[in-house]
Amino acid sequence: MIARIWHGKTKQSDIERYSEFLKETAIPDYEKTAGFKSLTFLRSVKNDEAHFTLITYWENLEVIRNFAGQDFEKAKYYPEDKDFLLEFEEYVEHYEVFAF
Repeated sequence: MIARIWHGKTKQSDIERYSEFLKETAIPDYEKTAGFKSLTFLRSVKNDEAHFTLITYWENLEVIRNFAGQDFEKAKYYPEDKDFLLEFEEYVEHYEVFAF
């Protein structure tokens, strides 16, 4: 199993609106991908910014390519992200899960 980790940040005032967007749009998108296992969305506030960390779990790298494209190490963004995110980190991290 592979864990894919993404980070993004918004203004603190957007924390609830962005959280709702993620629940309504991003999570269903992940869930409809064959080979998707589960996810954990984390959020915290630091220095008036809301930080979001997404950890998704996938069967293997090929499944991630089906979701993110051949350049699977690049972050996948939605058009609505431009309304919230303060910056667009280009890459995500991948880890092999050896205990769950």
